[in-house]
Amino acid sequence: MEVWFEFASNYSYPAVMRVEALARQAGVDIAWKPFLLGPVFRALGWDSSPFVVQKAKGEYALKQDMPRLCAKYGLPWQHPSVFPRRALLPLRVALLASEEPWVGEFCRRMMRLHFGEDVDIDQPGVVADTLAILGQDADEVLLRAQSEHNRQRLREQTDAAQRKGLFGAPTFIVGDAMFWGNDRLEDALLWACGERYL
Repeated sequence: MEVWFEFASNYSYPAVMRVEALARQAGVDIAWKPFLLGPVFRALGWDSSPFVVQKAKGEYALKQDMPRLCAKYGLPWQHPSVFPRRALLPLRVALLASEEPWVGEFCRRMMRLHFGEDVDIDQPGVVADTLAILGQDADEVLLRAQSEHNRQRLREQTDAAQRKGLFGAPTFIVGDAMFWGNDRLEDALLWACGERYL
């Protein structure tokens, strides 16, 4: 199952925090697919997140729905002081590490810092500290993550998201089936296990 996510996406937060453990329980392999929502939104004619473009929706999502969801899942929540927050560097690291055994823990730590502690996760020092906690050579990882080759890979991954028809995050892809939203995570896993509704 492909897990398409963005660190700036508030609903990617509970999905990223839960997906690895749930997939393991279900016996489903996952592929981490970090991508940039900005170009996707611009292609749809939006100059920012729909939660900014549609103020009432943003007020609901960030002030009502997210606190409830995080309480439900036992996750910390702190209303972000900046939304949407730029998170390009951690996306580049996540892409670089997408097949490494530590990628899931890296993503969870970034999400918790962002939405649980209101930390600016695009700061190199924040990312470096997290990499060090995970036992990685932070200088080496950051150098590779910010290489032109890896930058181009992220652009290509974002292009691939658009070709697949993605319009938001998180999105889960199982074969030709798309499941959009944190609340569709369990359905995507059931589908990956062979349960079909259609």
